Amino acid sequence: MSDPLFFESAVGLAGRVRKGDVSALEVAEAFLRRIDEENPRINAFTTITHDLALEGARRCDEAAAAGRSLGSLHGVPVAIKDLGEARAGVRSTYGSSPLRQYVPTETSLFIQRLEDAGAVIVGKTNAPEFGHKGVTDNFVSGPTRNPFDTTRNSGGSSGGAAAAVAAGMVPLAQGTDGGGSVRIPASWCGVYGVKPSFGRIADVTRPNAFLTGSPYSSVGTLARSVGDAALLLSAMAGPHPRDPLSLPESPSPLADIRPDGLRGMRVGFSADLGGFPVDPRVAAVVEGSLGALERAGAVIETVDVRLPADQFDLSLLWSRLMGALYADSLTGLVEEGYDLMGKHIGELTPAFRDMVLSAQRQSALQTREDERLRSAVLDSIEDAFDGFDFLVTPTLAVTAVENRTDGLTTGPTTVGGVTVDPSIGWCLTYPFNFTGHPAASLPAGFIDGLPVGLQLVGRRHDDVGLLAASAAFEQQSPWLFSYPA
Repeated sequence: MSDPLFFESAVGLAGRVRKGDVSALEVAEAFLRRIDEENPRINAFTTITHDLALEGARRCDEAAAAGRSLGSLHGVPVAIKDLGEARAGVRSTYGSSPLRQYVPTETSLFIQRLEDAGAVIVGKTNAPEFGHKGVTDNFVSGPTRNPFDTTRNSGGSSGGAAAAVAAGMVPLAQGTDGGGSVRIPASWCGVYGVKPSFGRIADVTRPNAFLTGSPYSSVGTLARSVGDAALLLSAMAGPHPRDPLSLPESPSPLADIRPDGLRGMRVGFSADLGGFPVDPRVAAVVEGSLGALERAGAVIETVDVRLPADQFDLSLLWSRLMGALYADSLTGLVEEGYDLMGKHIGELTPAFRDMVLSAQRQSALQTREDERLRSAVLDSIEDAFDGFDFLVTPTLAVTAVENRTDGLTTGPTTVGGVTVDPSIGWCLTYPFNFTGHPAASLPAGFIDGLPVGLQLVGRRHDDVGLLAASAAFEQQSPWLFSYPA
């Protein structure tokens, strides 16, 4: 089992295991060794599930030996995020000190679907407390370090997931995206991250079945190739009767990516998404990568995005809506004996605590007013799509920031002299969580050795088209050999 195994595609690895070239147990043992060796340097995993992974791999081998039908992820190591993604019996800290020993008793629907497809769960990946900011750092596990420069952050909130994929610790990782939490770390870690249309992957949340609808928070995937991400996405996708916000089945299989996904497509390019300050070097890298879209057959024009408010005001809107979601989530934990806003309030990250306190003070009518502004964002994005099949922007305004040592790493407070919210304001991602459009971050190039991402946004519910367009870009501008050894 040589090092190339760790950067092999998930599609290829699944094929090798199915053919019997290598056993699922051998693969699991090799990747667990890789994680044990690399995690002290990267800090991507909060919990490594050695016993669970080996048990799952043995079941895969037993199924193959018995001639049973094998799932699409048969024997493939997969990491899951350390937030609400529950796997019964596995510690789930949410990046929160009061929950550092919390162990759920039930398994999330989409995690169960992964295991049903033959995925081998190797551990849980680091995230900021409840995913409240676009970097990964917390008081439980500390910062996740960027494989391209370990003095820098991986991005967040699915930062451990992206770093694990970039460092060859897993071929696939699951993430969630409520403001860019898949796309942000994908950009900083040089991997492909896709947030599907809201509802494409059912998420049964209780006690509130409508929890993830404001803003739209989607389960997503991180991988080193578009085909691998689509494989993971397809294993989790599908509706469920107990998720009233889930979409019907995709009209065509997500893993079957059609060729020529950009041929004749009209793409609208905005360097600033209608008013976000962006480092000119980042904008130049993204603009320079547009040639790959053209070589794939796309017609590119500049699009004028007219957002209804200043970017700083929109970041505050996102914080208010997320604060309400968090406040609702915490009431469910109180029922399990974890009163985070009571006796544990002093243990919380100050920015997260303040988001929840602010939400608790806000009236229902004020939240409805926020939804009106959110509606105006939706209208502005739909106006921008008029005449276009896809939109393209930088994923982020800056490259990866330096890590702090106190658990309080954030993004920048200014970009080009313009004030931005340090939690999310430097991310051109969260407007599409207001709207629910499918969106992905693709590796576009480097600045001083640090990755830069291009954000590709599809029309609502056109996940198949987004994956096909992403694959067409990848074919013209491959990035698979860019990862540090």
